[in-house]
Amino acid sequence: MGESSGGGVWRRAGFAGAALGVLAAGAAAGVAVERLTVGRSVRQKARLALDATGPYGGLRGTPGRALADDGTVLYYEIDEVEGDGTDDASAPRRPRGAGAPAPLTVVFSHGYCLNQDSWHFQRAALRGLVRTVHWDQRSHGRSGRGVAQDGPAGVPVSIDRLGRDLGAVIDAAAPEGPLVLVGHSMGGMTVMAFAEQYPETVRDRVVGVAFVGTSAGKLNEVTYGLPVMGVNAARRVLPGVLRTLGARTELVERGRRATADLFAGLVKKYSFASEDVDPAVARFAERMIESTPIDVVAAFYPAFAEHDKSASLPALRGLPVLALAGERDLITPSSHTEAIAALLPDAELVIVPDGGHLVMLEHPETVTARLTDLLVRAGAGPGATAAGTGPATG
Repeated sequence: MGESSGGGVWRRAGFAGAALGVLAAGAAAGVAVERLTVGRSVRQKARLALDATGPYGGLRGTPGRALADDGTVLYYEIDEVEGDGTDDASAPRRPRGAGAPAPLTVVFSHGYCLNQDSWHFQRAALRGLVRTVHWDQRSHGRSGRGVAQDGPAGVPVSIDRLGRDLGAVIDAAAPEGPLVLVGHSMGGMTVMAFAEQYPETVRDRVVGVAFVGTSAGKLNEVTYGLPVMGVNAARRVLPGVLRTLGARTELVERGRRATADLFAGLVKKYSFASEDVDPAVARFAERMIESTPIDVVAAFYPAFAEHDKSASLPALRGLPVLALAGERDLITPSSHTEAIAALLPDAELVIVPDGGHLVMLEHPETVTARLTDLLVRAGAGPGATAAGTGPATG
């Protein structure tokens, strides 16, 4: 029985590998050229140097933990407005005076296989000017493994589950006062699920929303810039293959390390569109993505094919909304952002030329400036205007 079932699993894995081989071809070609001119040890030393000196992802705030309704511990950090006595993680929280209104809080939700540090440039620019909350989605970053997903009987994550997680973080980190919700990719889907599940909070507290490189549905039609037949073939078997690989985490992680050059090429191809991305930024993105274990990748993947939150978007009509995407995003194409804007006629639609999926890292000045405009429209006050000046690195 072991040979039969195991053989079937690995045959499916081989089929998926063949179908997905097309995906790697473009990146692999570039990697092969690099290998002709740069030795492997030199590339490894370069990665270590970038990791040691890159300033990205080093911003930290006052830490906190929220408890999801299934017991998962969700990690978040708060950056308070400068001068209120709470911007220093070691400083005691200054109580608000009686009757003083709660400040506006901007809550940032990150994407699949990333963590809260993916908002580095925007966090650096807004730091001290407006209250912000950055959190790690379950099983990502410093948050705990999803309780419902952990173990051999674990269930896949749903986007609805992530919406409830966001609700728990807001209850813990911003229980009162106006909210601006910002989500990239999976984080944008999380915001949509939250809006669907907490309509009273949206009505009473949300004063602005930003969707960055995300989708309201139909992700099963995305081709990632590849031939449709190969993508459809891979899509049919990939969930099963990921589950199989998720049970062999150590083996997969060794394979990742052995193919680090190819992995770096794929990350760059599917994260960025422009040719002049700072190598330290590219390495920063690579490091975030490679830190996501394969079993976490497997637990989240099925949610995207099932995701459809277009019906939740009308609840946001009348609010200041930013819908922004990179023009050459291969993961969540800009047409998906245009579809979001079509359902929210008053939304500001911004398509960033020469922008890829990680547009907030690739074109931080543009994203930060548009986000700052949204905050002003949402009533964050004139102090936020200074935040759009450029990509500070902390």
